[in-house]
Amino acid sequence: MHKAGDVVLGGLFQIHFFSVFPDLSFTSEPQHPTCHGFDVLGFRQAQTMAFAIDEINKNNNLLPNVTLGYSLYDNCLKLGIGFRAALSLTSGREQQFILEETCVGTPPVLGIVGDSSSTRSIAISSVLGLYRVPMVSYFATCSCLTDRQKFPSFFRTIPSDAFQVRAMIQILKHFGWTWAGLLISDDDYGLHAARSFQSDLAQSGGGCLSYLEVLPWENDKAEHRRIVDVMRKSTARVVIVFAHESHMINLMQEVVRQNVTGLQWIASEAWTAAAVLQTPRLMPYLGGTLGIAIRRGEIPGLRDFMLRVRPDLQHNKSYENSVVNQYWEYTFQCRFAPPPAGWVEAGGALCTGEEDLENVETEFLDISNLRPEYNVYKAVYALAYALDDMLQCEPGRGPFTGHSCGKLKKPEPWQLVYYLQKVNFTTSFGDQVSFDENGDALPIYDVMNWRWLPDGRTKIQNVGEVKESAEGEKLTLDEDKIFWNFEFKQPPRSVCSESCPPGTRMARKKGQPECCFDCIPCSEGKISNNTDSMECTSCPEDFWSSPQRDHCVPKKTEFLSYHEPLGICLTTASLLGTFICVVVLGIFIYHRSTPIVRANNSELSFQLLFSLKLCFLCSLLFIGRPKLWTCQLRHAAFGISFVLCVSCILVKTMVVLVVFKASKPGGEAILKWFGVLQQRATVFILTTVQAAICTAWLVSASPAPHKNTQYHNDKIVYECVVGSTVGFSILLGYIGLLAILSFLIAFLARNLPDSFNEAKLITFSMLIFCAVWVAFVPAYISSPGKYADAVEVFAILASSFGLLVSLFGPKCYIILLRPERNTKKAIMSRGLES
Repeated sequence: MHKAGDVVLGGLFQIHFFSVFPDLSFTSEPQHPTCHGFDVLGFRQAQTMAFAIDEINKNNNLLPNVTLGYSLYDNCLKLGIGFRAALSLTSGREQQFILEETCVGTPPVLGIVGDSSSTRSIAISSVLGLYRVPMVSYFATCSCLTDRQKFPSFFRTIPSDAFQVRAMIQILKHFGWTWAGLLISDDDYGLHAARSFQSDLAQSGGGCLSYLEVLPWENDKAEHRRIVDVMRKSTARVVIVFAHESHMINLMQEVVRQNVTGLQWIASEAWTAAAVLQTPRLMPYLGGTLGIAIRRGEIPGLRDFMLRVRPDLQHNKSYENSVVNQYWEYTFQCRFAPPPAGWVEAGGALCTGEEDLENVETEFLDISNLRPEYNVYKAVYALAYALDDMLQCEPGRGPFTGHSCGKLKKPEPWQLVYYLQKVNFTTSFGDQVSFDENGDALPIYDVMNWRWLPDGRTKIQNVGEVKESAEGEKLTLDEDKIFWNFEFKQPPRSVCSESCPPGTRMARKKGQPECCFDCIPCSEGKISNNTDSMECTSCPEDFWSSPQRDHCVPKKTEFLSYHEPLGICLTTASLLGTFICVVVLGIFIYHRSTPIVRANNSELSFQLLFSLKLCFLCSLLFIGRPKLWTCQLRHAAFGISFVLCVSCILVKTMVVLVVFKASKPGGEAILKWFGVLQQRATVFILTTVQAAICTAWLVSASPAPHKNTQYHNDKIVYECVVGSTVGFSILLGYIGLLAILSFLIAFLARNLPDSFNEAKLITFSMLIFCAVWVAFVPAYISSPGKYADAVEVFAILASSFGLLVSLFGPKCYIILLRPERNTKKAIMSRGLES
């Protein structure tokens, strides 16, 4: 199809499906291949280019005073024919036609709209790029064509497969499909799409492929049987297909034969709108298909232009009119004269050329779903705007050498490439058209859904779009409109392994894709608070994992509390012991003038009761949350209280011996060394030594509260560390030394006369005291946490009660229950235990 003009644009379209090449021979005239099998949609695309050029020529604001022409060729779906046509357009070696009445020749072809195939576009652009002839494709999507080193003059108004792949990945992510199969055609379109899909899917982390199969070009039934068998056995419910509709026809025959249902198909733009697949036989399998489709557009006036297409009965032997005649014959199922042999006899009609297009339903006139045509329309306008920008260049201010501009009389294709790279305009439909540094248009796709209507009809409806945004690919879906070909009318689940919930981590299965994994619960002290976590993270030091292992909770704090049963019991015992001491002290004060109280120095008895009360009370410092002052005070109070107590007992024991010695002849002199002042001084000095030990210990290495996590991983044990083990050992050793000394002296005085038999009570009390503390040391060392404090409190209370009961129990018994024995005579004659 040709039209003269000041500037001519070339076009490559698929007008026929099949071709027959002539025998190659050295003849004087070249022979063209014969094409047959009329493609009405390819013809509509060619007419769209003719309409766009006609519309531009009528536009006074675009290319004024310049007439565009066109030269359109049929590629017959063959690489060789399309390649030959492109070379004919650029070389000017094609059949000449008249430009004007006085001029003969081929006008310059500045740019080409085409081709529709990635493979043909690769071959043609690799040659045209050498001469910088711009080529704007409306249907070639291979991502390989973005390589500016190989294809410096290639542009396209359809998004690259790289964007189509990312759009599909967005759909997979939206529905949570992480496990899918991929089928591709055995050509540049399929192979590059597969490479891009695998790379982008791995980078996005959106899933992985269960299988990748290449569909054969021929109807290889054995290979199709093997591929469908792989699909049937796979657990992937989603199948993505980058292939042409011819591949799908052969594949679906085997799918129907094996009755493989329950699959969610995702179609590439190559077969999204394939009407040949939307049949009642195939819709039970393909219903609900989601497809990526070229952006739909509207072209006002196109239908009226196509209604004016009429056969030229006078010059119907030309190539242009023969194509129009073929369209006419295809539409009205008639033949122009002379018809083929036997046509009329078989009842076939003859074409008159006067048939009414308005009265026939044909795809040619259906402009409700213009997709490739809209890309053709944008491609023509892109070349026109680039040419307009080039012609508006002011001499001396141009972008080329010497600030020169391109000229209409002698335009160069490489100059048009420069302006084509910078073109930016908006179509009447509202879409912006511009090209990036790789020659790709602003990417946008429609998302289509194959709907199976109750009456058996099919409908392809738009359910969303995918377009480029500042954040990346933006997917917009109207899920309420999507038809799902499944029992519950819901999107299917397609995962190799179900997501690992919080509290677990993913462990990949050996030898399988990364989407196949086991969910391993996090170990104690570690959590994962996200779905599909790869690792479990450790909780901070003061936190522990929850039972579900999905968040960290503060560790339980453990110490000897006043609120727990053990703490309550020990507190009660401590207060009870203190109360008894107070009661005994009251009894002794009230009966202070009785012989049994006055015997063996009543002042020491009062001091002993006071010190025992302090021993009972100091145990309370070991209960409750440890603080710095309680840690420092508890051991000091404990050490000083017990030294005061044992010192009183020691002095009392020594007084017994001294009194006994003094009762013998010549022993009176010894009494002056053990008077009241000396007794007080002895107790004070012995207690002061312990106070000095405690002071040195607190100053050098003071006890302090400590959060111990060694006993239990999930608990924090609050305890007081002793600071200096040596200091603590000296403190205990000093108490033990005094206790042993008291025990030995009392033991030596146990057989004194009955009047001095308090030594027996002291011996027994010291025996209890030493036994308790000897048992305390190993129990204290081996007890963890709060139980160490409990053991120490128990030792304090046990030893204190032992001293209290042993020393004051018999006396209180006599004072309260046997007052008749509380006389000097009774004491001197019978003793305390008689």
